[in-house]
Amino acid sequence: MEPVKKLSRSIRGKVALVTGAASGMGRATAHVFADEGAKVAVIDLKQDRVDAVVKEIEAAGGEAAGWALDVTDGEGIVRVVKEIGERFGGLDILVNNAGLATFHGIGEPGYEETWARALDVMLTAHMRFVRAALPMLKKSSEGRIVNVASTEGFGATPGNSPYVAAKHGVIGLTRALAVELGREGVTANCICPGPIRTGITQGIPDEQKEIFAKRRVPLRRYGFPEEVAHVTLSVVLPASSYLNGVTIPVDGGMLVKNA
Repeated sequence: MEPVKKLSRSIRGKVALVTGAASGMGRATAHVFADEGAKVAVIDLKQDRVDAVVKEIEAAGGEAAGWALDVTDGEGIVRVVKEIGERFGGLDILVNNAGLATFHGIGEPGYEETWARALDVMLTAHMRFVRAALPMLKKSSEGRIVNVASTEGFGATPGNSPYVAAKHGVIGLTRALAVELGREGVTANCICPGPIRTGITQGIPDEQKEIFAKRRVPLRRYGFPEEVAHVTLSVVLPASSYLNGVTIPVDGGMLVKNA
């Protein structure tokens, strides 16, 4: 019999770019990757918040650098990705995590502005980061793309159609990238968080969170950003080389519960 191949479960020395990395799941992902020895490029909207995360990582013994960037700035994306490559000598992992809450009824005034903003931040930006990073990802021996969508990419909540459309689009984009880039040795997968304790859900009272979780989530609680980050880590491991084009719900079992 052939010997069992030893596949690496380490990202030590890899270069990872994480968008929306100043809070919530993005911040947790940046920390988890740095704890595992990756060099992390921290990207978010405000420089002071980016700097704070970089300092946290460095204080914990990790390596990181930060860039303030509005992910709707196409030229800015090209510039920053180039600077990341120059700073770290390449790029192996891209995590498109940046997002925002966009509850807006379709018949309400200002809907089209919300629609445009939702797709710009949560879908078009993903595509632009992939395009900018692709030459370096192809040069990497283990190029990884992870797009963060949502369980809203599998269904819908009333009054949330801009967000829902964007997240459905992220899943579609991921699948298309997996088919197109697989021959280049670059994998693309999608993480779909459910109810997680982040800035987006911070405004929901704890009593309502508890009621929702007990009714809808088999684990009977909201998840934590770190729990999502560790699933993302699993997806980008060198050993995950045959995982491509999948959507992974991280939702405590919410989607499989009938009632």
